[in-house]
Amino acid sequence: MNEINNINNVKKLVDTFYEKVRKDTLLAPIFEKRIKDQWPEHLEKMYRFWQTILLDEHTYQGSPFTPHVTMLLKEEHFSRWITLFKETINENFTGEKALEAKARASNMARMFEYKIDYLQKIKAAEAKQS
Repeated sequence: MNEINNINNVKKLVDTFYEKVRKDTLLAPIFEKRIKDQWPEHLEKMYRFWQTILLDEHTYQGSPFTPHVTMLLKEEHFSRWITLFKETINENFTGEKALEAKARASNMARMFEYKIDYLQKIKAAEAKQS
């Protein structure tokens, strides 16, 4: 098993994880609907995101939450996402960065889930008032 200490490890993490996502019956339809034929661009963006987070090499610019706002994601989607992510880490990596990756992914999933749920409730409340 490898430590996550360079861009090649980050690419292996991202590629292996998204291979699982693309085969997953719950997540695959959501990702395919959003990403369509732009997988190379999405993977490149994810390489830069995790490179910035885990290697402290600032190559990612943007807001990771913004693309998810309009998606109809629920708790089960986030649970499955984090399960696959942790599974990928456990099968391929060890060390402090592997632990950090799992913790950061869990925190991010919880935050995204909370924010999306909150925004959906606001939208539903506004719809009732009109």
